[in-house]
Amino acid sequence: MNVDVFTSTNPFMAAEAGKTPAHQLVYEKLRAMILFGDLAPGQAVTIQGLTAELGAGMTPVREALRRLIAEGALTLQGNRRVSVPVLTPECVDELCFMRKTLETELTRRATSRIGDAQLKAITACDNDLNTAIARGDIGGYLTHNYRFHAMIYDCAQAAIMSATVDRLWLRFGPSLRVVCGRFGTSNLPDRHRDLLDAFAQGDADAAAMAMMGDVEQGMRQIEAALIED
Repeated sequence: MNVDVFTSTNPFMAAEAGKTPAHQLVYEKLRAMILFGDLAPGQAVTIQGLTAELGAGMTPVREALRRLIAEGALTLQGNRRVSVPVLTPECVDELCFMRKTLETELTRRATSRIGDAQLKAITACDNDLNTAIARGDIGGYLTHNYRFHAMIYDCAQAAIMSATVDRLWLRFGPSLRVVCGRFGTSNLPDRHRDLLDAFAQGDADAAAMAMMGDVEQGMRQIEAALIED
């Protein structure tokens, strides 16, 4: 997976590689590995192993791990090992509540700020997402789904809420990869068309409802996968 694919001032997007110090680049790469499920929940990795995989020095890797542990995206296990936390049903409930609260509000704010060019770009991203679903491309689905949401929240111009939501995505992203791997992409719920229609009409209430439904369905799929385990 190309982990250096996002460029924006929004915390959902990775920093621009050519203008970023080494420790930040390592953080962004490792963050993307977590976000898109390249590190599975419960999978333990060593600092040395990550250093080799990322082609980075020990110091920037340690700094990246420190930040991601503080953000709750990784858990320190000792013996220089870290792992992605395994979600519990209680965690899913908390994440679902927080996502619905914050992401619907970001969507509501974005509705009045999305211009024609931005709506066109968001629609193009959703088309790429649909293509990934049709092809059964799990990596493509996860990438474009993230970008779709990120572009919307970038329009909201609410940096504090966006940063908080960004951390929430790190908590459930690895589990979403597990869901896609187990059930495929063909039957994934898609509320994005309703969102795009609401944006086109400038209907903030409809957009917020569509986002709430999108979040609810996605989190309940994760919950169902946990129950099966």
